[in-house]
Amino acid sequence: MIRSESYIIDKMDCPVEEQLIQKRLAKEPGVRSLKFDLMNRNLTVEHELDSDATILKALDEIGMAPSAPDAEPSATPKISANWLLGIALVLALGSEIVGWVLKQERSWPVIGLSVLAILLSGRETFTKGLIAVRTLTLNINFLMSVAVVGALVIGSWPEAAMVTVLFAIAEKIEAYSLDRARNAVRSLMEMAPDEALRQLESGAWESVSVCQVSVGDLLRVKPGERIPLDGEVQNGRSAVNQAPITGESMPVEKAAGDTLFAGCINGEGVLEFRVTEMKGHTTLDRIIATVQEAQASRAPTQRFVDSFARVYTPIVFLVAVLVATLPLAFGQPFYPWLYKALVMLVIACPCALVISTPVTVVSGLAAAAHRGILIKGGAYLESGRHLKLVALDKTGTLTEGKPKLTDVLPLHGFDRDHALRIAASLEALSDHPIAQAIAREWQGDLAAVQNFESKTGRGVIGEIEGQNYILGNHRMTEEENVCCDHVHDALAQLESEGKTTVILANDKEAIAVFGVADVLRPESVAAVKELHALGVKTAILTGDNQRTAEAIALAANIDDVRAELLPTDKLAAIESYQTNYASVGMVGDGINDAPALAKASIGFAMGAVGTDTALETADVALMKDDLRKLPEFIHLSRKTASILTQNIAIALGIKAVFFTLALIGKSTLWMAVFADMGASLIVVANGLRMLKK
Repeated sequence: MIRSESYIIDKMDCPVEEQLIQKRLAKEPGVRSLKFDLMNRNLTVEHELDSDATILKALDEIGMAPSAPDAEPSATPKISANWLLGIALVLALGSEIVGWVLKQERSWPVIGLSVLAILLSGRETFTKGLIAVRTLTLNINFLMSVAVVGALVIGSWPEAAMVTVLFAIAEKIEAYSLDRARNAVRSLMEMAPDEALRQLESGAWESVSVCQVSVGDLLRVKPGERIPLDGEVQNGRSAVNQAPITGESMPVEKAAGDTLFAGCINGEGVLEFRVTEMKGHTTLDRIIATVQEAQASRAPTQRFVDSFARVYTPIVFLVAVLVATLPLAFGQPFYPWLYKALVMLVIACPCALVISTPVTVVSGLAAAAHRGILIKGGAYLESGRHLKLVALDKTGTLTEGKPKLTDVLPLHGFDRDHALRIAASLEALSDHPIAQAIAREWQGDLAAVQNFESKTGRGVIGEIEGQNYILGNHRMTEEENVCCDHVHDALAQLESEGKTTVILANDKEAIAVFGVADVLRPESVAAVKELHALGVKTAILTGDNQRTAEAIALAANIDDVRAELLPTDKLAAIESYQTNYASVGMVGDGINDAPALAKASIGFAMGAVGTDTALETADVALMKDDLRKLPEFIHLSRKTASILTQNIAIALGIKAVFFTLALIGKSTLWMAVFADMGASLIVVANGLRMLKK
């Protein structure tokens, strides 16, 4: 039976630790697979062992000290360790000063101060170095241990001490910098409060843990508080800041019947709502789970860098050995060349190169989540920059997804408002979407309707204030002989714009023509303009009629239109686009457009907030019904790629410079430490720029 166990590895800060764990657990016959989440220091092991005792023992052997994910954080104070490191720094500086004053680096005072500094600051480095020797792993601790021992062998005591202390300090700074990236994701988890105000059967209110709240419970949230769970408003009215979920900047008005999401911030009113999702199943919980799964996956650049590092480190180590030994064959002195080799060893570890990619990608995923863009993995974050064409579903994506009255054209001098009141009174008795669109537009009192009759496929008939009226399509007015040239002109105008027409007439003549359409979202035009500015072509794929689709395309300035399509036709359209454009995106609702979303290079679910299916089917979920999130995603992707390129260039460039300096004898050990760890800190800081708004 295959079991899965998760562990927190507090000492797993660099991919070289991943390699160490991989190499050790690969020896255990019952271990099937390993999954690493470096940013959360999480290791998942799938195995067929009777218990995880063997795994725990193996991890302890290599100094990884595993703990359960739900274990309490260690209470051991870090202050004492920091104090010891501070004392070690003073001792190392003292050895440098005493050596400079005495002009003798091998005097007993210098040796004594250096040894104390090394013992206080280098214990963890040397312990990990010994483990690396036992497991035949070339990591930074092994390389540093060899360099320090080599420096002691050639009598550079103060330098050995300073290198050990500086490396320990740099490791702490690097761990702190990585924690900033981890906190970017962890902050998502802290959005929802742990307590909720729940109503008792007696009517009183009590504060309880959100874990005790069940679906159907009535909760109250006060002004300024965060909403603890998803729910539906029962009482109250307030503006709610939904930025934590959707990324939208303006608060959204909420009243009875509206949906609330955990983690959002209530405005100035008190809201009472029924819980619809328990802790662990809210929209925020699903977002967090998706981000965690995404950051555990390796992006293409990260996979390349990991493969490169596995080849690079042994080669550099071999070069360092040759630098130390080959000159002996030509009668060169041993110690100067050994020193050069030691400097090369210090800067040989690819930690800066390897750590730069996960930090940048995780920062990008977290930044996107805070903007209401949920990306399923680093691969999609990276590949978004390659999109050349984006195909868009029309209904609910480019448009609002429901009919809206757009035009009222009165005829023969009839009053516009009177015509709208009559039409709304008749349509209020029908549940047809077009009828409801007309009824919603009239804000005044409705007239009483007598002798109401619905004509299926044509329209309705009714008597209002002693006058008979018909309200229907062109066919119905022709049958009733109330059509005229004015009607034909109005119909031609509205239908050319892709609108559905409804005609109002009395016994004698047509008195108004109404235009109804699924209107374009205001932000859709801006989104298409931004996509074009990014060099991305656009297309509409819709099941609606050709005329309507062309009208929407004209209004939004979309490049290509394909209408009257079935889901299989949309799939074929994506395939045809892919023959001309290497990378094609598809934006839809995540359900009806599933085949096309799956076939596209990247599938985008539009308005996925609260929708399980959309979160599961799409590669990228735009949590708000705002297409401007699409060019924002492409911007993020391009920025991520730019920073990844910068980090690789920085890491390799610094190493190349110091390799050259080491060969010509212009670099020292402590300079090499600064170069290696400095490169790590630079690339981490550069990667964290993704979190800036």
